[in-house]
Amino acid sequence: MSRTYKATGINLKSMPMGEADRLLTILTREFGLVRAVAMGSRKHNSSMGGRSGLFVVNDLLIAKGRSLDKVAQAETLESYPGLSQDLKKLTASHYLAELCLYQALSDQPQEELFCLLGEHLKRLERSSSEFILPHLTHAVFQLLVLAGIAPQVYTCCITRQSLTPDFADPSWRIGFSIPAGGTVTLETLATLRTGQPKPAPKTASTLLRATVYTPNQGIGLQQNQSKVAEGGAGSFDTKAMSERTLHQPPSSLHAQLTASELALLQQLAQANLPQSVEAATVWHSVERMLRHYAQYHFDRPIRSATLIDACFVSDNHPLTP
Repeated sequence: MSRTYKATGINLKSMPMGEADRLLTILTREFGLVRAVAMGSRKHNSSMGGRSGLFVVNDLLIAKGRSLDKVAQAETLESYPGLSQDLKKLTASHYLAELCLYQALSDQPQEELFCLLGEHLKRLERSSSEFILPHLTHAVFQLLVLAGIAPQVYTCCITRQSLTPDFADPSWRIGFSIPAGGTVTLETLATLRTGQPKPAPKTASTLLRATVYTPNQGIGLQQNQSKVAEGGAGSFDTKAMSERTLHQPPSSLHAQLTASELALLQQLAQANLPQSVEAATVWHSVERMLRHYAQYHFDRPIRSATLIDACFVSDNHPLTP
């Protein structure tokens, strides 16, 4: 049996190891997450130095080890130097890398995730400053789609009522429940907040059915027709919700969205960034909502996101691509 294998991967995480090595966590097309040691990569003038940097894409020859694999050879295919030259872009790229680490599998091909991450890192690198947050928010939503846990944004999760933003009414609002999986009517939101019994659906198995999204050639993700997946992604577990709600601040679990925020969430389901871009304040609000949603459903904090609020100072100027 061969003691080496080839893979194409992008470095998502790097940690110093020993006196001169680095331990890399690599997202590969062929084998998912791989942890391997880049020997001597921290030495001055090491050929592995640049190739072991974050967000560098390499063709790899990896040698299997008893406890840890080792990078035997690496040939750089692509890198994103622009990410490290801008604090906002660097923060956003770390945010996306952390989400990928939470959802990537090991010992399984991760072609779609690999391509999706590469596409959005490229978009971030090319973004002007005012479009970094919109591109980040779009990428986060699409990663949630690929993970099968994207929030429902077109209908009420419980009543299945279709939701259309009303821009004519400045006071119009729609509810958003993180444990429920997305948008809900205000009446339903009030019920969830008070802990009263929820409206009984037609059948127990269809409680909180989620819209299923499908990948579009591994890069763009578009909304597919709404389908029912009993017991699948987006299904609702009342006991799990109750247990997890005890450990979450109520304000982070339920909220109200304006017409602009709902419209933006609905547009983020498309493969490309919406052509009509809202004010930075709206983007910031939607990003925070998706951040709390992702942390809840992955059951892990997104540490890289703690810098987002400091990096992206909202203004009141609408953006136009």
